[in-house]
Amino acid sequence: MNSVVASAVPLFGLFTEPVSVAHYLVVGAILFVSGVACMALKRNALGVLMGIELVLNGANVNFVAFASPYLQGEGSRSLGLDGQVFALFVILLAAAEAAVALAITLNFYNNHATVDVDRADDLKG
Repeated sequence: MNSVVASAVPLFGLFTEPVSVAHYLVVGAILFVSGVACMALKRNALGVLMGIELVLNGANVNFVAFASPYLQGEGSRSLGLDGQVFALFVILLAAAEAAVALAITLNFYNNHATVDVDRADDLKG
């Protein structure tokens, strides 16, 4: 067997397995890392806000994945909705954060005609 094909066989096994908790954790990690990269690299305030939303959504996917019945112990007395409840609170927090941050961004745009975060140094004190 070709060495390139032999090294790619475990990767294809990832796509043929049934969906498990590990798959959700990988998706959550990808969302989280892309959100952090978006926050670090964007100069536009709206891009930074989108990065924050990606980070929060990555955390939500992980909360729901950790609440999986496959990870519940024998005889546990919880309803199994702990991760979903945490995700609901994060969604509420994200909605409030988006409303306040967009209001601040629109006010900054009205005053400076830009949403470049490097120009926000006059907001001190």
